[in-house]
Amino acid sequence: MGIYLVSVGAEDWFREDEEGRGHLAAALNEELRRRGLPAYTPVPGGTVFVRGSGPAFEEKLVPPMDGFARLCDAVLTRAEAETLCGWTVLVPMPLEEDIWMDVESGYDAGDTEPTMVAGAPRVLALAERLAAAVELPPETPEMGDNLGLTMWFLDGKAKELAATRPGPWADDLDTAFYVALYLRAAQHSIRRGCPMVYS
Repeated sequence: MGIYLVSVGAEDWFREDEEGRGHLAAALNEELRRRGLPAYTPVPGGTVFVRGSGPAFEEKLVPPMDGFARLCDAVLTRAEAETLCGWTVLVPMPLEEDIWMDVESGYDAGDTEPTMVAGAPRVLALAERLAAAVELPPETPEMGDNLGLTMWFLDGKAKELAATRPGPWADDLDTAFYVALYLRAAQHSIRRGCPMVYS
């Protein structure tokens, strides 16, 4: 169990049953229509999983986030930090502002909190600033199997690299994990044309 950040395929995005996100898709498109923006339609087949090829995204939020929150406070404005860390749905659209909707995100049954939708291009720009601040190494997994980032940071490979590649990222691997998580999630959403949600 735990919290996962996952990509959602087009079929599941429009499904109306309890395992689908059809209520989110409908509410988002209604809100986009109200704002005079085009509807959002995920790329079909965007998250079919083929081991090692990286078309599906699934990472587990395991480490504590205290250091990451401090980094956000130091590098980003409060509004920017809210965009980066506060979304419940990430879409690959270039949204100029976050969209709040009074619908459940599907993350937690019975959750009555509003859903915040953010655009991946904005989130990517913010995550890139954090990545530059901590000097995230290029060896950080970019595409691969599910839980690739989670395992890289937890199974010792990141610690091994930190021993030979010192820098701000190596001083707090928990913080570096979350920088990489949000960076790769935004990149994946844009690259695959799919939404990202918590599960």
